[in-house]
Amino acid sequence: MKAFFITGTDTDVGKTLCSRALLMAATKQKLTTLGYKPIAAGSEITSEGLRNKDALLLQASSSVKLAYEYINPITLYQPIAPHIAAHLENKLIQLPALEDAFTRIQQQAEIIIIEGAGGWRLPINTTQYLSQWVQHEKLPVILVVAMKLGCLNHAILTYESILGDGLQVVGWIANQVQLTQMPFYQQNLDFIKRQINAPLIAEIPYIKHIVTADLGQYVNFEF
Repeated sequence: MKAFFITGTDTDVGKTLCSRALLMAATKQKLTTLGYKPIAAGSEITSEGLRNKDALLLQASSSVKLAYEYINPITLYQPIAPHIAAHLENKLIQLPALEDAFTRIQQQAEIIIIEGAGGWRLPINTTQYLSQWVQHEKLPVILVVAMKLGCLNHAILTYESILGDGLQVVGWIANQVQLTQMPFYQQNLDFIKRQINAPLIAEIPYIKHIVTADLGQYVNFEF
């Protein structure tokens, strides 16, 4: 089993899209895959319970089919910071619960793509961050950079923070999150390449119909 943690330079940078692209690429390499979202805030009430649309997309893109509760063990209703959402629901997210949930799925697939929530320093309670769980599991990290104004600062700060936590960035993805390409796209891309000592494993253009798109075609990464 190999597991990779997908983080982003901010929230709404396309982590789910990029996670699905990685799942599709791994499937093309004849590997069994599982998408995993340990924490999701912002869900709909259904007859089967709370369901988060990003987690459902990961579930649909996985070659190994598990029940939703395994894919997204911590599901919160309101689309706000998870530690606040959890407090409003009288829940407490702690590191041991994340460790136990991950243990349940570790041997289910050859490749596990773990989508984070928000950015690297996402609080899970008043004193702990999701990044501390990534540290505990010693997971290799793939960084999603939203190619828009401000991306240089966000990318470099996030990269430095991951390295400061003693973890390895094994690749990064340039994701175009706007219909119109950012001004001086190539110059920004080249600058980030020089600052991040890890391969650029995908450039993903703006995609309108992401549910039906072959996202794996944009990934150049050997799992």
